[in-house]
Amino acid sequence: MAGKTETAPRATRAEAAKQLTRTDRVAKGKDARGYAPLESHAEFKPDRGRDPVGQLLEQAKSRVPELVPIRHGRMLVSAFTYYRGAALPMAADLATTPTSGLRVQLCGDAHLSNFGAFASPSRRLVFDVNDFDETLPGPFEWDVKRLAASLAVAGRDNGFAGKDRRQIVIAATESYRTAMRAFAEQPFMDVWYAHLDVEDALAEFRSQLKAKRAKLTEKMVAKAHTSDSMKALGKLTAEVDGQRRIVSEPPLIQPVEEIFPDARAEEIYGLIREVLEKYRRTLQSDRRHMVEYFTLVQLARKVVGVGSVGTRAWVLLMEGADGTEPLFLQAKEAQLSVLAPYCGRSQYRNQGERVVAGQHLMQAESDIFLGWTHLTGPDGVDRDYYVRQLKDWKLSVPIEQMIPSGMKVYARMCGWTLARAHARSGDRVALAAYLGGSAKFDNAIADFAEIYADQNERDHTALQAALNDGKVMATTGI
Repeated sequence: MAGKTETAPRATRAEAAKQLTRTDRVAKGKDARGYAPLESHAEFKPDRGRDPVGQLLEQAKSRVPELVPIRHGRMLVSAFTYYRGAALPMAADLATTPTSGLRVQLCGDAHLSNFGAFASPSRRLVFDVNDFDETLPGPFEWDVKRLAASLAVAGRDNGFAGKDRRQIVIAATESYRTAMRAFAEQPFMDVWYAHLDVEDALAEFRSQLKAKRAKLTEKMVAKAHTSDSMKALGKLTAEVDGQRRIVSEPPLIQPVEEIFPDARAEEIYGLIREVLEKYRRTLQSDRRHMVEYFTLVQLARKVVGVGSVGTRAWVLLMEGADGTEPLFLQAKEAQLSVLAPYCGRSQYRNQGERVVAGQHLMQAESDIFLGWTHLTGPDGVDRDYYVRQLKDWKLSVPIEQMIPSGMKVYARMCGWTLARAHARSGDRVALAAYLGGSAKFDNAIADFAEIYADQNERDHTALQAALNDGKVMATTGI
């Protein structure tokens, strides 16, 4: 396939699985305990030479310079927002921890805010991992530890007691472990079709939530059904001389005409139309036909997230043939995964294709407009992008408003979902055998989560000190 860099053919996952009997796969999982005993996952000893601030500054060199201070400002808000932006320092830290050798397609940034609900192609609200900028094959436990530590950090920010935080982390890891053991007993196609329906999940867990919180969650779900391109049209645009135009709110959102002189803006629109054509070719034929119904109206740069701030993200306002139906697409720059120095480079030359391939492999159902492309910008630099809808019934739970019981429910959902994603790409039988039927793994990860939450607080303080010393620039309140 064009775009891959492999120099020699390798066995597919299916071929590899055929070469091992179930007994062999169970033995493989149990043998992995010799490399990394379950209890060893509690360990974390930071390298003396680790420099998280230096890593963030090095990472900033490939980003839009005027947006980098916004990223730092958002990371400084709290220990949890710092954690959201610190995927690179944690990847380096995880590379020093015991490794089982059991590999899966990793999310690479599986913190709890990167799970959420969105519309499936069949128009159901589903819950899944929803951020794949860092996706790459690697040790399964790295995603589990990233999720677990995020729960500990968020719990601290919310003022939860240590006992509550531990119960929340164990809820996630136990859910992951028991789900993996269940998937190991199921036919592979059943695993592939498994998904978490939001309405079903709410019905199952409602008894564990206080009535007021359950009602609030249901309102959020109802609101999510209205979060689509029509809502984005009203929020992001205004009518100017009979045409819809994207409203400028610098630096968060700026039409391309404001960023570049008029002459260059026309040049950029020409480039974008070429890029859209390349993007369409990455879609399956029926979806390509659907995209061709829409034409580009306007382009704007948009600041997104915390960790992604500074990467190039563009909002594309599209319009249907009759002029009344909008579609918002987001083209987001895809750089090398933060895992690449530790897990190896992707088999895909195009980093956008890496993101899309990882997302398709891990998600039960992906955005029908998900594709990738490539752009040589006005500065002459080649950059890869992936494209998706900007909004489609998207629902993110406000972490800072959670109470312990609610976060525990959410943690279970995240743990199950991550296990399902890993079971699709890794050897679920070996993983289940490695994890076992006891709570040893759960408790070890809970220990790790608290140790790493301590480290995260020190790193957050170090970023603040770097700001005070003038080593880092930060823009707050945005």
